[in-house]
Amino acid sequence: MLILENATLLDLDHGEALPGFHVAVDSGSIVEVSDRPIRSGPATRLDLAGKFLLPGLIDAHFHAVATEFIPAHSRDLSLTLMTARAGTLLRNALLRGFTTVRDMCGADWGLRAAVAEGSLPGPRLFIAGRALSQTGGHGDFRRRTEDVSACRCEHALASVSVIADGVQAVQQAAREQLRQGADHIKIFISGGVVSPNDPLESSQYTAEELRAVVHEARAWGTYVAAHAYTATTIANAVKSGVRTIEHGNLLDADTAALMAGQSAYLVPTLVAYEALRDRGPALGLKDYALAKLRTVLEAGLRSIELALVAGVSIGFGTDLLGELHAYQSDELLIRAQVQKPHEVIRSATEVNARILNREGKLGVIAPGATADLIACRANPLKDLSVLRGQGEGLTLIMKDGRIVKQAA
Repeated sequence: MLILENATLLDLDHGEALPGFHVAVDSGSIVEVSDRPIRSGPATRLDLAGKFLLPGLIDAHFHAVATEFIPAHSRDLSLTLMTARAGTLLRNALLRGFTTVRDMCGADWGLRAAVAEGSLPGPRLFIAGRALSQTGGHGDFRRRTEDVSACRCEHALASVSVIADGVQAVQQAAREQLRQGADHIKIFISGGVVSPNDPLESSQYTAEELRAVVHEARAWGTYVAAHAYTATTIANAVKSGVRTIEHGNLLDADTAALMAGQSAYLVPTLVAYEALRDRGPALGLKDYALAKLRTVLEAGLRSIELALVAGVSIGFGTDLLGELHAYQSDELLIRAQVQKPHEVIRSATEVNARILNREGKLGVIAPGATADLIACRANPLKDLSVLRGQGEGLTLIMKDGRIVKQAA
């Protein structure tokens, strides 16, 4: 047993810091949380000396295998090199305090198993496998001169998505991802910033196709997440039973109300656009992408404000590519422009745990929860920048009850 003593817990419901708490961890789980010293038999005791203790962070829109800033460059990347690089991205995310990530296309059951068994250090992985895209959609990465879709065994880019058109085809594609161990299904239903051939405002997949994918996910006991930007595509998705809307930058008030009424989640990824704006031109981002980027960047914070007014549950994601993964924690500060610090942290812990269907197990410090914990030198409720960077402000990182990092 390990007992963390003299911790300052963060009350994320009320935005308060509560000093003088003690947390007992055994066999990977939290067994006791008390405002009095915990008595026990033989135990290792670690004095946190008042440092601020919070649940491990969760990134609900992560891309472990997106190791190239320009996705098309992954066409020349072998699967082995992609996996090696993914290991670095995962390790670095863990060292930033992210103990769980929801991979939103590309990572497979093998990568998830490698992390779970300890062969690769990294956050706990929930995977979508290959995302579903219609012909010409956001996940159709073929050059205009190509007619045949690549097999995922050929190169890294082909691991990201699968092209499926029509009800029968999307059902088969969804079933195949579930057969291969997907925790949830991802679909592309609008254009994207870095995809060259589809307009940002395009509406992809019919209502019948969407309902077919939702049916397959629910039959498996899971849910569908949709890449969607416009109010029209978001409304189509929510009416068809899609549970989480990824990005959602062009949301409007009526659609936000619809989302709230259907208990759908919004997972904004604003840091991706700011990082693309700041680094994209130097890294070779094309003019078509920069034009689309301006549209979503200008609308991002407004979409969160509309969702908050409507009562939509808002998760936390980043959607970063290649070397831009280093900006992962900046999403916290961007979100703090329209949310209070404790609300931002709650999005990255409690709300994301609900998205993952792990309520009470992840994202909380409570008896019975998994012992994913991080400790900060400063109070993030007063200064979220302590969570920024590459983990410099963290003195303790614990995943599954095992200490990953311990510093003074």
